[in-house]
Amino acid sequence: MKYINKTIHNEFTLLGLTDKPRLKLVLFALLTVVYIFTVIGDIGIIVVIQLTPHLQTPMYFFLSHLSFVNLCYSSDVAPRMLVDLLFGTRKIFFISCAVQLFLFFAIGTTEALLLAAMAHDRYAAVCQPLQYATIMTKKFCKQLLVMVYAGGILHTMIQTGCTYRLPFCNWEIRHFCCDIPPLLKLSCTDTFINEVILFIVGGFLAVFSTLTIFISYGAIISAVFQLHLSGARLQIFSTCASHFTGVTLFLGTISFTYLRPSSNYSLDQDKSVTLLYSVVIPMLNPLIYSVRNKDVKKGLVEIIGFNFR
Repeated sequence: MKYINKTIHNEFTLLGLTDKPRLKLVLFALLTVVYIFTVIGDIGIIVVIQLTPHLQTPMYFFLSHLSFVNLCYSSDVAPRMLVDLLFGTRKIFFISCAVQLFLFFAIGTTEALLLAAMAHDRYAAVCQPLQYATIMTKKFCKQLLVMVYAGGILHTMIQTGCTYRLPFCNWEIRHFCCDIPPLLKLSCTDTFINEVILFIVGGFLAVFSTLTIFISYGAIISAVFQLHLSGARLQIFSTCASHFTGVTLFLGTISFTYLRPSSNYSLDQDKSVTLLYSVVIPMLNPLIYSVRNKDVKKGLVEIIGFNFR
């Protein structure tokens, strides 16, 4: 046999971030703090939005789901990675690897589409303020959200199915999590078709999300410069700046990882970028969307003040 059958060899070995014991401890300490801040920040935003009446708007409806997706994204990778750093437990069952990959891709795709939905919401609020209430109804927001989650699941079913149909010759993954590019490196057969599917389907979703966002913000910028009041301009820019910062960080790193030619792919470089968008950026998002947001801070103060009465 040219390759080891999956039914015989049913587990992978994750080689992790590093083999150096001291660096492992340092990374464990730093990434534990990052993960704790991510959990506290995302849960905090969700709770504040759910408990604050004046935040029951489409903008914060989508923001609460973005926080939920961020939390799931980080939790799919970080706990397992931290255990591996501390105890050196590198073995992962084939089915566990498949589940991690499925969730990783599903959540990542969902976040990209959700950012596009949020851009559409900002466009409607700024460019069509008189029709905003009739455009962004509760029913439409829920329908949009269903399409976002469905798009994430459908894309992941395609990519995961194509990846796990491959025969593997090597079971050592040079990564800290199960991801498509490092898994393709383990295959005994030509992975050109998989790379094409990854590039075309993933590229379509990335281009769709990016175009939606840039077209929306192009219209927003045009509308803002037509305003005569500088205070109104500043308020709109402040509201949209958080979202655009989050979009740039997330879509930029995702595109760098999955839309590069295979000839330019580096597993060591990919580990750093994956760590950035799966663990570090989810920690930054609560800061991006709450520290600069007066409504969220006001809601937090109201909740804390109510609890101490």
